[in-house]
Order: sequence, then structure tokens, then C-alpha cells
Amino acid sequence: MASQRATRNQRLVGFRLYAYLALTLFFPVAFVALWAFYDPAVGWFPPDIIPRSFSFSAWQEVLADRHILPAAGISLFVSVVVTAATGALAFPTAWALAQFPFRLKRLVEVFVLAPVIVPGIVVAVSLGEIFFRFGLAGTVLGVIVVQIVGTLPFMIRILTATLEGIPNELIYAARTLGASPFVAVTRIALPLAWPGFAAGGLLTFIASFEEFEKTFMVGAPKVRTLATQLWSYLGGEALVLPTAAVVTFILLVPMLLIFILAERLSKDDVMAAGLGKL
Repeated sequence: MASQRATRNQRLVGFRLYAYLALTLFFPVAFVALWAFYDPAVGWFPPDIIPRSFSFSAWQEVLADRHILPAAGISLFVSVVVTAATGALAFPTAWALAQFPFRLKRLVEVFVLAPVIVPGIVVAVSLGEIFFRFGLAGTVLGVIVVQIVGTLPFMIRILTATLEGIPNELIYAARTLGASPFVAVTRIALPLAWPGFAAGGLLTFIASFEEFEKTFMVGAPKVRTLATQLWSYLGGEALVLPTAAVVTFILLVPMLLIFILAERLSKDDVMAAGLGKL
């Protein structure tokens, strides 16, 4: 009786999870895909559940823009640089939070999460004025720096959760055998922290690739990333659903692929612990 009840509860929980996944992921993606590929010459009207005809006209309209490919190239370059720089900058802070007890540690953790807690538009406006004074506004370097401000909290928390799982005995053993602190960290801690780097790096890459608010405030109008360029299709006096669906599809699909890849490459406990602290 108890086993049957447990099995029934597991099935109920599984059904709820799959229903939630369908409502929040499958149906929205499917709806966006239908709008992105429907044929505007035929139209899509009730009571039709799916369009009667499909075409690539909306995609041709978006891809015909001569600014798309340069914007995609800048986005890829910025995302790669931001990911590498974020990992290098986050590791010392994550190591300190994971290994060293000190006063006001909780305050430091809150300070690290400040860019996530504060609304992005507030951070963008305040940093935009500072970057303008230092001549970084409208430059690729300025866009890279301002994006790092937003990606550091994610990388630090995931790396901290990863480094907390590394046994201190390994570091102590290396130090006993004559290794310097730098060698012990680089030869032991860094290789063991690769799941955190992989998960945090993938999430950092997609966050940089899709970042709009801070990139627009600091980079516009000279620096156009793919997110800011595609966002222009959503402006104007009227919202054109097919074009908006193409924009959403282009931004959504890479994010889903990267999250799946992050789940494959990283340990579940690392992702759960790191994201749970956000």
C-alpha cells in the first residue's frame, strides 16, 4: 500500500512538472515558431489552430538587413571576450568566498549579487554616465566592461559552489609536499573546478549574447550587437507579429541549446547549488 502510494505521488509530481514545462516552454516556443514561419500571403485566422500555409518571408525580411551579419559578428566577439574575462575575474573572489572565513562575508556576498538585485535599466543608466565621462561610451570595450558587471555574479556564485566541494585535504597535501599556494591552486583547484567554469561560462556566454539594456545604454548608436539590432524590429507604432516572432526565435533557440549543453557538461549539484544562491 505504501509503495503504491509513493508510486502514485511520483507520477503526480512528474505529471505536474511536465505540464509546467509544456506551459512555460513547449507551447510558447511552438507558438513563436508558427508565427515565424506562417505565410502572410495566406494569413492565419480563427478557427485555424495552425496556419494553412508556411513560408520564409519573415526570415527573408530580417536576414536581408545588411546590419545583421556585422551585428552577429560583434555579438560573438563580445560574448567570447566577456566569458573569458568573467571567468578570470570571478575565480579569485569565488576562491576567497569558498575557502576563507572572514568577517562581513555575508555583506560581501550581497555586494557581489548587487548587479542582479538592482534592475538592469538602473545599472545601465548609472554606468552609462560614468562610461561617457571616461570615453568608453559607444565603444566595444565599453560594451564588454559593462556586460562583465552583469555576468560576474552568476560566474562567482557557480564557481563558489564548485570550489566549496573541493576537499581542503588536497590543497593541504600539496602544500605539505612543497607546492606554493599559487601552484596548489592552479594545479589542483583549477582542474577540479572545470564543471563550474563550463556551466558558468555557458550561462555567461548566453547572458552576454542576449544582453540589451546595458549594451544599448553604453554602446548605442555606434556599437550594434545582435540583440540591439533585432530589438529595433519590435519598435515602431505597431507590432508586426511575424517579424517579432523571428526576433524572439533567434534569441530563444541559442539560449535553450546552451542550457541543455550546460546541463550535459556540468554536475547537477553544481548547477543547483550555484543557481540556488542567486
